[in-house]
Amino acid sequence: MRVRVFVEPQQGASYAQLLRMAKHAESLGFDGFFRSDHYLTMGGDGLPGPTDAWATLPALGRETERLRLGTLVTSATFRLPGPLAIAVAQADDMSGGRIELGIGTGWYEEEHRAYGIPFPPLATRFDRLEEQLSILTGLWTTPLGERFTYEGRHYRIDDSPALPKPVQKPYPPIILGGFGAVRTPRLAVRFADEMNVPFHSVEDTASQYERVRRACEVADRDPATLRFSAVVVVCCGSDEQELATRAAAIGREVDELRAHGAAGQPNEVAARCREYGANGATTIYLQVLDVDDLDHVSLIAREVLPTLR
Repeated sequence: MRVRVFVEPQQGASYAQLLRMAKHAESLGFDGFFRSDHYLTMGGDGLPGPTDAWATLPALGRETERLRLGTLVTSATFRLPGPLAIAVAQADDMSGGRIELGIGTGWYEEEHRAYGIPFPPLATRFDRLEEQLSILTGLWTTPLGERFTYEGRHYRIDDSPALPKPVQKPYPPIILGGFGAVRTPRLAVRFADEMNVPFHSVEDTASQYERVRRACEVADRDPATLRFSAVVVVCCGSDEQELATRAAAIGREVDELRAHGAAGQPNEVAARCREYGANGATTIYLQVLDVDDLDHVSLIAREVLPTLR
């Protein structure tokens, strides 16, 4: 099982804090370092304010050597598909081919209003996501010297040189995130390398995986060609006092975290990760909410990672 650190910078984190955590995670042997793509905090003051995902990831790529880097997940409402294709390809180049693009419809209406971003109805957001995926993959796979044209309801590309190209071929892995019962599985089967289910129970996550597998059968795609992953909040303590201290630091209750996350002493955290693995997840993203608690990540690396490999 691959284990990755996942952070939420909109809750309050500077680039310097992200860099410190990313380099620490790399030194400890985690497989990847992923971040959310949000512009507004979901609680607290969010100071010093949000950082942009596709501004920070290329910089992290220059400062790390091995970590996979990416988003969980980029909102399709935030960026036009052409500029997003350029940004991701540039980040892939700057990292030496270590970028992964997590992408979804977007959901947080308040951040759209706060920064002047249109927020259409869900059906329209799904339509735009589908067109964006078609454009991204089309631009990246257009042979050098040829041109790419696309005409959809929401986006039109005319005679694009389709540059630059990402380092990874045919393009960086695409992670589709979400829990939609119909369109999400269909889009995952058509475009994704990985299907990610965030913050759901083991049972509900397994149900979404099964919906995706059924969609694979309908589309004649081998489910083995699609990776499955889960996101779960982590809170680990070497004893109950340390666990309670860490839970309080992120404004959560220990019992609630134990019920809905990967929380407890290291053996409990490992056991919850293995439950997701037994139901199909080959990658676990551990949501670390306190980006300054490097000792937390060290404890997980020391006591949990070896049991999951």
